[in-house]
Amino acid sequence: MSLNADWMQRDLAVLWHPCTQMKDHERLPVVPIRRGEGVWLEDFDGKRYLDAVSSWWVNVFGHANPRIGDRIKSQLDELEHVMLAGFTHPPVVELSERLVAITPPGLSRVFYADNGSSGIEVALKMSHHYWINVGQPGKRRFVTLSNSYHGETVAAMSVGDVALFTETYKALLLDSLKVPSPDCYLRPEGMDWETHSRQMFAHMERTLAEHHREVSAVIVEPLIQGAGGMRMYHPVYLQLLRDACDRYGVHLIHDEIAVGFGRTGTMFACEQAGITPDFLVLSKALTGGYLPMAAVLTTDTVYAAFYDDYATLRAFLHSHTYTGNPLACAAALATLDIFEQDRVIEANRALSARMAQACAHLADHPHVAEVRQTGMALAIEMVADKAGKVPYPWQERRGLAVYQHALSRGALLRPLGNVVYFLPPYVITPEQIDFLAEVATEGIDLATRDRVQVASGLDLHPNHRDPG
Repeated sequence: MSLNADWMQRDLAVLWHPCTQMKDHERLPVVPIRRGEGVWLEDFDGKRYLDAVSSWWVNVFGHANPRIGDRIKSQLDELEHVMLAGFTHPPVVELSERLVAITPPGLSRVFYADNGSSGIEVALKMSHHYWINVGQPGKRRFVTLSNSYHGETVAAMSVGDVALFTETYKALLLDSLKVPSPDCYLRPEGMDWETHSRQMFAHMERTLAEHHREVSAVIVEPLIQGAGGMRMYHPVYLQLLRDACDRYGVHLIHDEIAVGFGRTGTMFACEQAGITPDFLVLSKALTGGYLPMAAVLTTDTVYAAFYDDYATLRAFLHSHTYTGNPLACAAALATLDIFEQDRVIEANRALSARMAQACAHLADHPHVAEVRQTGMALAIEMVADKAGKVPYPWQERRGLAVYQHALSRGALLRPLGNVVYFLPPYVITPEQIDFLAEVATEGIDLATRDRVQVASGLDLHPNHRDPG
């Protein structure tokens, strides 16, 4: 038995994997990874896989990056953890100072959580609590976009709209208001992204005009709706939304967990709209993919609403055991050093252009409806019918065929349903981008070549997508 097979058997005897129907592993192998280096992951049989999705969108500077690893090792010898209630430590102070310095003006306070979903919960609770503290307790609902995803804890699911993640748990969820997304894939033929995004804002305007007295905040994934299929829209929507939130007295929450730290072409997506949200939620690439951490940045106005004598009970009594963990802070500080010292955002422009060039030919593929891109995120939408943008039935799992082919060729491509996408580490080379485009092209050709028979009957999830 190979080492890969041995580790797989041991795994399947005890583990329950995330985002997985475990029965699939009766025929699909688990891939045990022995080590990582740069953009590569290596299994126990010595086969390498180019990590085209940054290991769920977190690993921006490569696996086993010595600059991040050395910073964590150094911190490990000094302090591994201390509670952040009543105590502090240099890494968390320095990280907070630097986050305030590099994020849009007005974001002056940093609150830490353990992961992206927890960060969303912090922002939602903080907004809700703010309105109670300022004497408007009726502002308790949230507005979100259709096809949005903000995590899988209960409140985070409540402001999401990907049925696969939320349908089962409806009875647990908050009553949020859903507004049609400005998703530019759905724009009429011949209409540009900006015009479509402007037109779609009319739905948000009407919702806020009607409901603003009961709305605490609007939450959006700026520019890219990630788990919803890498759907994208124009920054003008964010400008219009900031203005409307100001006019109607509603908070604006930007979920930049997936799109922050250079993914959209600027350090933060909100920069492209020239705005400052009331809450900016960061995670994933914050620590370079090394350790779990989330940061929620907000304004002095929000902070001041909680600042009072203890007996008023206006304090934000929310905590996570590992809030502001020194090791995670060290990883984040090393990540920020790399951004600053290596001029990463500028370097990414050339890589983005190479991704566009390498995948341009797929726009002519008979089963590709669109190749779309925002910065270092590129998505290819496979369809059954190109003219009508008719999707393949989700039961056919065409994306799974791309995933399996990519593994056979030494690449980790994990499509979101019928959407093949690249979110590679920023240390990828132009030649490696060309390789990914070649593998993706082969996989799409194979996945769309034959008719696939699926079971007929009642479809309880017509908008289902594989989670990827």
